[in-house]
Amino acid sequence: MPEKDDRSGKPERSAIARGLPRAVGGALIFSLPMLMTMELWWLGFYLDRFRLTLLLVITIPLLVFLSRHSGFERTLRLRDDLRDAFIAYGIGILTSLVILVVFGLLTVAMPLDEIAGKVAIQAVPASIGALLGRSQLGGDRSRASRKSEERNYFSELFLMGVGALFLSLNMAPTEEMILISYKMTEWHGIALVLLSILLMHGFVFAMQFKNEPSLPEGTPWWSAFARFTLTGYVLALLISLFILWIFGRTDGLALAPMVMAVIVLGFPAAIGAAAARLIV
Repeated sequence: MPEKDDRSGKPERSAIARGLPRAVGGALIFSLPMLMTMELWWLGFYLDRFRLTLLLVITIPLLVFLSRHSGFERTLRLRDDLRDAFIAYGIGILTSLVILVVFGLLTVAMPLDEIAGKVAIQAVPASIGALLGRSQLGGDRSRASRKSEERNYFSELFLMGVGALFLSLNMAPTEEMILISYKMTEWHGIALVLLSILLMHGFVFAMQFKNEPSLPEGTPWWSAFARFTLTGYVLALLISLFILWIFGRTDGLALAPMVMAVIVLGFPAAIGAAAARLIV
């Protein structure tokens, strides 16, 4: 944590202020694909409010844990992580609101419930981007390195979950996800599962992750395969199922089409999970 002046605390406030522009940049980078997706505009209008609230409630602890790895500054206390999480959430909400207004997607004639729904959905990826923007867009690399040294196996799985959540949030609302799943046969589904696992395992070894504390040199391939590849893929599938349910994509589906839809969304989710351990 930056040294704090006993009289004014200016260094701490200055560190946060320097991180805010990067946070806004991260929010834009992460949220623009969803801000410019028609299905997301409509979801803000008709999505079941219980499911939307559940998504927003889950986002808070997600941001708190993410702050531990890539917040606005190095944190040691829970209250600091909570502060970073709520700052990121605020930036996500404000950024989404401004862009949606500029795009002409929010007007004063709209019901308040519709405006709140549209902004709330977009604020989830924007807030994740706001937190990651601090470390990825020119932040303190030595601080990021110290945080990577603190990671353990469960924090690695958490970061994989964040990556899976981000890409699945972008893909799940689109009609193409369901259309692809209807066009695929069972053999296509099996092939996609194998391809997803193969690509995830390629990330584990071929990319040679930097500062990887959970995968020391000399680790047997089967150990890494079981601990990261298979576990990460199952995590990606579970997150895909959850997001499809949140967005109402599983409503009325029989078991077989639902499984196929999860496998289809699990492909980008798996890529996001594997890539997250490289870039976060």
